Formats: sequence, structure tokens, C-alpha cells
Amino acid sequence: MDAIGRMRWAIAEGYIPSESKFADRARVSHETACILNTGDRDANVTITIYFADREPVGPYLVTVAARRTLHLRFNDLTDPRPVPRDTDFASVLQSDVPIVVQHTRLDSRSAEIALLSTVAYAEG
Repeated sequence: MDAIGRMRWAIAEGYIPSESKFADRARVSHETACILNTGDRDANVTITIYFADREPVGPYLVTVAARRTLHLRFNDLTDPRPVPRDTDFASVLQSDVPIVVQHTRLDSRSAEIALLSTVAYAEG
């Protein structure tokens, strides 16, 4: 299959609650970038995190293998520093090959879990 997607994506909304009613990984509050690489080359992706009240942080570096998907939790990003909890943020993902990005949040601060998902904004 030919590569589909774009090389630059923006997720204008981000927030990782520090609380969760559940301890198991599947139900802990999290933000996720679901990244699809349909091409024949690995995608080298850089992520920059933007804030309302401080300078951006990044780049975070991830690789999505050719013809694979990666569900990347922002909670797991640690280098150059962890993404802060209880803080509004946005992100820009830049790839060296076309990718597709979908944003998902699971909020489990209450027993009634909330799930939101949307396709990110793309250009390039």
C-alpha cells in the first residue's frame, strides 16, 4: 500500500488528569496519539509539547515501524521530561514520512469513564 497521511499534525487539546479511580493501566486516565504508518519506510516522529504559560518542551522522539500503528500515551513520554499532569497542553507531531494521527483521551477521575477521540489537524 502507498503511504497515506500527512507529515505534520497538531493536537490543539491535551490534558492528563493526575487522578484515576482505577489502578490498572487500561483504565488509568491518559492522552494518546494513535499513529498509523501505512508506508514502506519507518516513520521517525518528533513531538513538541506547547503550554499556555511556559516554553515548549521537546523534541520527544518515537519511531513507528513501516506498515504498523503505535498508540503512544503522552503519560509515557519522559525524555526530555515527563508531560505534566493537570496542565493544559497542545502538541505538534512532525514525521519524515506521511502518517495519520488520531487523538484519544480516557478520563477516569470518576467511576463513569469518559472517552473522547478526534482526528488531529494535518498539513504538509
